[in-house]
Amino acid sequence: MNVLMVCLGNICRSPLAEGILKSKVNSTQTFVDSAGTAGYHVGNPPDPRSIKVAHDYGINISNQSCRRFTISDFDSFDLIYVMDKSNYADITRLARNKSDAEKVKLLLSEINSNKEEVPDPYHDSDAGFKKVYIMIDKACTLIAERIENK
Repeated sequence: MNVLMVCLGNICRSPLAEGILKSKVNSTQTFVDSAGTAGYHVGNPPDPRSIKVAHDYGINISNQSCRRFTISDFDSFDLIYVMDKSNYADITRLARNKSDAEKVKLLLSEINSNKEEVPDPYHDSDAGFKKVYIMIDKACTLIAERIENK
């Protein structure tokens, strides 16, 4: 199983999701990566606040490098989780067919079906990063359980 986590810049939310899910799944059977819909931060490490909050929970994401989502990601990944509705629209717009589009899901739809979004942590200072971590962690726990039970 290959899983891709996507946010706008691949600098805060998706690196957290990548690190969290990697910590919950069998790495020999599941590959997890992250990407951004925009190319703002290509080659950069995650935001220091994301690195810190992940570290506070025992996860190291400091070696990750930001990259941009590409059309070939539809071929490489079985599931593509996006953080918010704008990411969902961006990625599904790039889908070449129904099969591509069906791979794309809102991350928090794993927790509830009301199309809730992972908020941008920058709107709530450092506390926003912890809040986002907790939300992503809940979703990744459910995703990992589904992956492990397949």
